[in-house]
Amino acid sequence: MMNMPFAVGLALSLVVALVAKGVGLDRDRAFYPTVLIVVGSYYVLFAAMGGSLDALITESILMAAFVVPAVLGFKGSQWILVAGLIGHGVVDAIHGHVIDNAGVPQWWPAFCFAYDVGAGCWVAWFKIAAAPRLAETRPLARLAAMARQ
Repeated sequence: MMNMPFAVGLALSLVVALVAKGVGLDRDRAFYPTVLIVVGSYYVLFAAMGGSLDALITESILMAAFVVPAVLGFKGSQWILVAGLIGHGVVDAIHGHVIDNAGVPQWWPAFCFAYDVGAGCWVAWFKIAAAPRLAETRPLARLAAMARQ
């Protein structure tokens, strides 16, 4: 059986994606890059809560590693953003084994793993789902859009 943090993270990633799609928040290329920066910042918050300067420094460096794909995904290909979101999920899966951060709630890595991978998959799905519509309506527009992504 799926554990609760994992199930909630996955469900929440879908709810956020559907709300963003439904009201048009995801039309702005800044939406999911901002999500990636925010999810990358939580471990810094947890380090501050845990009171460890070493963890704070380590988590800040790790956060910077996810700001880069957020910016590159915003400025260029959104596939970089998809990789960044899923990559952060992978980091969640191994985080506790490589970084000692006493402020991280026990349930957080499973929740964040599911949320991040879910969000990355939803971004990819929406991009793939949009591609046939662009191809049907304007093949040259599709090529131009893919080149910008």
